[in-house]
Amino acid sequence: MADSWDAGTKQTVQKIPLLTVRAGPRDKEEWGKRLKEELQALIKYIQLNKASDSDWFTITSNKEGTHWSGKCWYVHELQKYTFDFQFDVPATYPAVAPEIEIPELDGKTAKMYRGGKICLTVHFKPLWAKNSPHFGIAHALCLGLAPWMAAEIPHLVGTGVVQPKT
Repeated sequence: MADSWDAGTKQTVQKIPLLTVRAGPRDKEEWGKRLKEELQALIKYIQLNKASDSDWFTITSNKEGTHWSGKCWYVHELQKYTFDFQFDVPATYPAVAPEIEIPELDGKTAKMYRGGKICLTVHFKPLWAKNSPHFGIAHALCLGLAPWMAAEIPHLVGTGVVQPKT
């Protein structure tokens, strides 16, 4: 499974801290601890991206840490393509990965489910299951959203489905 990611992605994900708290939003007592680990891992991932000049997303969450949203972008042929993304932390998290949505691309690619949820079944979900509870939101972005965009955005551009925003 992991052989489908490029060397840069593998090196980056190895530097994102693994999480230790096995708690989801329903685990009121432990969720705060898990959320603190999630934020620390996200901060580290963002620092890694900025240090390697590969910054590609912004992200925020609601106060409870159960709904996340942001902007992600991909540069293809010197053009920047920017999209809003969002996801809710599943009730069964961290056993189940979040389903990342890019609503404006809903229905524009076969590699997407209704509602704009990106398809991560073949490569990502088995890896997430194997690494639960150690993977978190930063890992989902690094191993889920980033490779999906690298594969899909050039295809969508090439077929004229998406245009750069001016």
